[in-house]
Amino acid sequence: MIELQFSLNISREQALRYYQGTAKVVIVTALSGQKLQFPVEHIRPFIDQNGIQGQFIIQFDKDNKLIALNRI
Repeated sequence: MIELQFSLNISREQALRYYQGTAKVVIVTALSGQKLQFPVEHIRPFIDQNGIQGQFIIQFDKDNKLIALNRI
């Protein structure tokens, strides 16, 4: 299993695109410098009235299948 950490600071307006489905993927840069892309449905549970803020850990298997995404 591979685990990477990243932070998000997404405004309410931008998060609305994720919530409504107009954006299909989330692209972030992990603290290690690696670029990650994953389906937007995994970030939707973290959207609140202020958008999305915080530190996250993403876990995926050796075939790059997402296992878990958690706020830390």
